[in-house]
Amino acid sequence: MNDILTTAQSWLTDFFDPAVKKEVQHLIASDPEELKDRFYKHMEFGTGGMRGIMGVGTNRINKYTLGKSTQGLSNYLKKSYPDTPLKVVIAYDCRHNSDTLARTVAEVFSANNIEVFLFSELRTTPELSFAVRYLKCQAGIVLTASHNPPEYNGYKVYWTDGGQIVPPQDGAIIAEINGLSFEDVLFEPKEEFIQLIDKEVDEAFIEASVKNGNFNARGKADFSIVFTSLHGTSITAIPEVLKRAGYSRVSIIAEQAKPDGDFPTVVSPNPEEPEALTLAMKKAEEIGADMVIGTDPDSDRLGIAVRNLEGKMELLNGNQTMVLMTKFLLDQRKTTGFKEQEFIASTIVSTPMMQSLANTYGVECKTSLTGFKWIAKMIADHPQQHFVGGGEESFGFMVGDFVRDKDAVTSTLLACEIGAQAKADGSSFYKELIKCYKDFGFYKEKLVSLTKKGISGAEEISQMMKDYKANPVKSLDGSPVITVDDYNTATSTNLLTGKVSTIALPKSNVLIYTAEDGTRMAARPSGTEPKIKFYFSVNTTLDMVSNYQKTNQELEEKLARILKQLKLD
Repeated sequence: MNDILTTAQSWLTDFFDPAVKKEVQHLIASDPEELKDRFYKHMEFGTGGMRGIMGVGTNRINKYTLGKSTQGLSNYLKKSYPDTPLKVVIAYDCRHNSDTLARTVAEVFSANNIEVFLFSELRTTPELSFAVRYLKCQAGIVLTASHNPPEYNGYKVYWTDGGQIVPPQDGAIIAEINGLSFEDVLFEPKEEFIQLIDKEVDEAFIEASVKNGNFNARGKADFSIVFTSLHGTSITAIPEVLKRAGYSRVSIIAEQAKPDGDFPTVVSPNPEEPEALTLAMKKAEEIGADMVIGTDPDSDRLGIAVRNLEGKMELLNGNQTMVLMTKFLLDQRKTTGFKEQEFIASTIVSTPMMQSLANTYGVECKTSLTGFKWIAKMIADHPQQHFVGGGEESFGFMVGDFVRDKDAVTSTLLACEIGAQAKADGSSFYKELIKCYKDFGFYKEKLVSLTKKGISGAEEISQMMKDYKANPVKSLDGSPVITVDDYNTATSTNLLTGKVSTIALPKSNVLIYTAEDGTRMAARPSGTEPKIKFYFSVNTTLDMVSNYQKTNQELEEKLARILKQLKLD
């Protein structure tokens, strides 16, 4: 506690604003537990950049923590490009303080003689990723906390290729940041280095999105869509993209169309949660819509609901939409003939069905750690290959490589193309998914997330991971575990032979157990939220489409038995 108190007292110098000093003094005098939580560590970069609760302290998002990160990044950019005029682009979402924090970040860059392109208003994360390359910048920043609760904000760093930073850049940048004191931050702006941007980049991004997501599907005039931006940024792009692609029957949920950092109509602005799409689903039933689409605040994730075999709207999961969208892209590519070294991509905790899909089409499926920054790295590392598309279970997908992060804008258009074409052919989005199960194997996944907040929560999550390593799972629903992949040690152990092989991926705190029947369980702490996540995958064959419901129920029951076995039900 003495170290925490010393750190907190360092925020009482004249360098810090009077209001900040007053709040720190109050915490020291009256609220030791809150003081501890705010100062026990520094904000860290996780799978989605730096993300946390806004407020005063080293473990909070504020002017000083972001200023220090920006100063460190500025120093690193100068070392990386010593003879190049430096340029960065900055975007921000609808969250409280995003606009003022973005301005602060821009001012620090400008104080370091770095040219800044700052979006004049909120914009989507995929547009920021696109803008890095379009404007020929060395880096980009987006101020967002994605789908986290209203009290959060965040800071994501993009590199020259438009993808988020990965090794070795991330470690080198963090080292620069850690070598600074807050007093080293240059906060005094040089306005001549800051340029506001909007329409030109908007137009270029929307054109690129339509070009990459529009496949001239039939039946657009007869395809009805309900869209909600969940108070976020996608309202700036998706309606226009759909309009230009030829979709006229688009109903926008008015109550959620206005950007609002309080997210007043939802418990969580996360399209993974069925509750977030309640208003949209209700509207879809009222008007008989074919599809519901909802996006998170920075528009990198999308949730899709379509009519199931009973005609009711059903929210699909990220694995389901990823498989069908990837198959559609492969089919489109196949019509002209595979001409390059095509590959698709997914992550270690996403459905193994992506590998089955790749095997059938004769293309490579590259598998990365969790986070689209790793998929972007694949594209940068393999310029001789053509990236078709890919995604991850957490409702993210990327169409081609013109954006180097998950892109709910273009993916929304792609989903509509699939749905409209299927309907015109007498099928549906849902029925096409069932055909995938028949052709590539019926894989069914489930995610269980446990929230553990604060210092004690972080310790509990750490202990749970240690316990799983010390007492590994022996079987899953009666099928013996035959492989244990420990990404923290980069080792894969075959329990039948005892052979230990090296995992050719960066180390990460993830454990994956694979059973003899192909059942899989993964455990990992979230890199962006105070959660530990468990991912389950079961599979079987689907001999006939007509047996879908019976087989689906069998897999549901299997998952339920596994959750009960592991006391996660």
